[in-house]
Amino acid sequence: MPTVGVKRDLLFRALGRKYTDEEFDELCFEFGLELDEITSEKEILIREQGDSKASGASDVILYKIDVPANRYDLLCLEGLVRGLQVFKNKMEAPRYTRVSPVSGERQKLIITKETAEVRPHAVAAVLRNITFTQQRYDSFIELQDKLHQNICRKRSLVAIGTHDLDTISGPFTYTAKPPGDICFKPLNQTKDFTATQLMSLYKTDSHLRHYLHIVEDKPAYPVIYDSNGIVLSMPPIINGDHSKISLKTKNVFIECTATDVTKAKIVLDMMVTMFSEYCSQPFTVEEAEVVYPDGKTCIYPELAYRTEKLSSEFINRKVGINESTEKIAQLLTRMCLRSQATGVGDELEVEIPPTRSDVIHACDIMEDAAISYGFNNITHTTPRTYTVANQFPLNKLTELLRQDLAAAGFTEALNFALCSQEDIADKLGKKISEIKAVQISNPKTADFQVARTTLLPGLLKTIAANRKMPLPLKLFEISDVVMKDESKDVGARNSRRLCAVYYNKSPGFEVIHGLLDRTMQLLEVKPARDEGYHIQAADDSTFFPGRCAEIFVHGKSVGRLGVLHPDVINRFELTMPCSALEIDVEPFLGHTAETLLTHQVPMQEVIEHKFPTQNESRQAPASCPTSTKTVFGDMSTPAALKALDDFLADKSYMEGFSASQADVAMFDAIPSAPSTTLCHLLRWYKHIQSFRRERESLPSAKSQFVLPASASTNAHSDEDDDDIDLFGSDDEADSAEASRIKEQRLAEYAAKKSKKPALVAKSSILLDVKPWDDETDMAKLEECVRSVVMDGLLWGQSKLVPVGYGIKKLQIGCVVEDDKVGTDLLEEAITAFEDYVQSMDVAAFNKI
Repeated sequence: MPTVGVKRDLLFRALGRKYTDEEFDELCFEFGLELDEITSEKEILIREQGDSKASGASDVILYKIDVPANRYDLLCLEGLVRGLQVFKNKMEAPRYTRVSPVSGERQKLIITKETAEVRPHAVAAVLRNITFTQQRYDSFIELQDKLHQNICRKRSLVAIGTHDLDTISGPFTYTAKPPGDICFKPLNQTKDFTATQLMSLYKTDSHLRHYLHIVEDKPAYPVIYDSNGIVLSMPPIINGDHSKISLKTKNVFIECTATDVTKAKIVLDMMVTMFSEYCSQPFTVEEAEVVYPDGKTCIYPELAYRTEKLSSEFINRKVGINESTEKIAQLLTRMCLRSQATGVGDELEVEIPPTRSDVIHACDIMEDAAISYGFNNITHTTPRTYTVANQFPLNKLTELLRQDLAAAGFTEALNFALCSQEDIADKLGKKISEIKAVQISNPKTADFQVARTTLLPGLLKTIAANRKMPLPLKLFEISDVVMKDESKDVGARNSRRLCAVYYNKSPGFEVIHGLLDRTMQLLEVKPARDEGYHIQAADDSTFFPGRCAEIFVHGKSVGRLGVLHPDVINRFELTMPCSALEIDVEPFLGHTAETLLTHQVPMQEVIEHKFPTQNESRQAPASCPTSTKTVFGDMSTPAALKALDDFLADKSYMEGFSASQADVAMFDAIPSAPSTTLCHLLRWYKHIQSFRRERESLPSAKSQFVLPASASTNAHSDEDDDDIDLFGSDDEADSAEASRIKEQRLAEYAAKKSKKPALVAKSSILLDVKPWDDETDMAKLEECVRSVVMDGLLWGQSKLVPVGYGIKKLQIGCVVEDDKVGTDLLEEAITAFEDYVQSMDVAAFNKI
């Protein structure tokens, strides 16, 4: 979600009242937004760059507000205030109007045929007689940046150019020329540059270097001229300095060049609707004419209003409310969607303004109605139906294989799905042109250029990072690789692979071969040439000649195993022999393999589930009457049911994280289905009810929640008519007291056990932190890294490792709690020290 930063005092002044932080947070929630952070420019600089960089920064309070990614109309102060004011019924949604120029002659933008191979589309408009202040100007520039990062996809789809119309003259020409033929003074520069020189100049610019790849490989660059030959802009890189806008600008010419004309129309509509309120005629926009190479003429901006019709019953049913048609029309109007009842049944007519390009379906209108009504105001109800979920067959097979491979003495590794071209080609003795690898466009680093086509490089890099560990090193990984596949709609497919390596002083081919035999035994594939599996000699540049075999299952090749070639081992900075196995897992998803590995868990994917009726699910064996007495009390009483409801408030099962006989026993102890007021108990009751077919195979209970029935209630004496016990004991009262104490102790034990903390999953991570050059202060770099403090993070030992040319990288270890700290959080925190850190990689990742 994009985050919009607005000054608190400026926002409150525009809203016409002051709010406390809690009140504004609540207002944002009601409107479907989230107040993410309350900070200031000074606090941000101190946090990101240190105290020295924050001197002189502003202390003005900033609100950081998270906005839905498709609500482009809320990406600036103007749109945010307008939406909140309409939501609070302080104003009506404005009506945006396109007007003709007073002079009668529209500004014209002519597109030439040369742009067809670069950015073929363009739209334009004029904001006439606009008044800028410093705050308005800053907001105008910031909106362009937000749109560029969001809908414009970092200028790859759309690039926005804004110009002072009084410094240029139309008609304007949008064309494409070789970079050497384009020469102008770019924004905030003092001399002219050719486009080729600009590309070299901006390669070191922290802001503009991210956009160079869009056009740098093109034979011609797009450029816009006015009638006097003055360059307005070279999209999507930079505007010209001649036409830059300032606080004195009165007339703004806005042009958007694009590869997607629909996105360009949306961006232009957002720019003009957000700031047309500052024109002499508020909410009016002067139209401009765009002429295409084929002579077609279009008038922009479109500012199109459209209407949709839907029923109030649809909204009531989907949201879970019961409101009249008129009330729902009022709710939608508060969300800038003017609505009214048509009078035909419960039909609503909803007008979608040009600012709401996110509304493309009736469900979007329904969502706005729910926001306006208030999520907290919707009555909580228990779902009328329940479902039985089943694990995806491929993931189930994967999990079971993981358990057995770990039992065979191999340690699991988890590596990145992206890697360099060198990892899957040169280092393995192959050519990248012969590999069906999915290439990453404009990769951030050389380490992430392609999607991996094999798991082997990742495991070898893991061994290289842990080669000081005691031998032998036995690693495996079961994950997806990505292969090109023209038969798929996206041109690629995922394939689940199993890869294992053995690294020791001897090759250990027999170990890898034994692991293959064990895997096939688990999959119930017999060693046979036609009806089972077999291996036969094969040639592969990755493996040592004469030490490679191809694996066939039912006559189809599924993978290879063998001893790695010494050159491959050396390229991964290893010094000892290594054997490897890699097979495709997906061919084993047949009926036989699935049945073998289910471990008494029925395969619901291949067996249609038959849901029991209410009567069937409640039937208990007549020969085994169930006691209703439990550690929570007698389940036939409301007090005991309420106690059990409270117990299940934060639990899915009576004990542990899966159904067991403890759940079955408690289920049988409840005489009838609980009422809807006991929502937690009812949720658990329906869930356990779905285990009717599997209840006998559920694991045994570790604790006793249901107490045995009283002997007096279970005895069937022939002397039922004897009312007096001549041999009665005086100890009956004592027995009742002992039973009460026993029940109390069992209840205390169950409560104590339920509060026992769960095991904390931890991982050991080895990080490679790379500096910019050999002049970087490595001691200061390590100090910056160790200054990163998070809950669940413990830094360990570190050392400097030579990289080359006098440059050293910092290699530092840490232990993290998996639920609290992830590698993405560490990378974000460490790479924030831009003065010292160039990049950060994970060298090794091991579960503890």
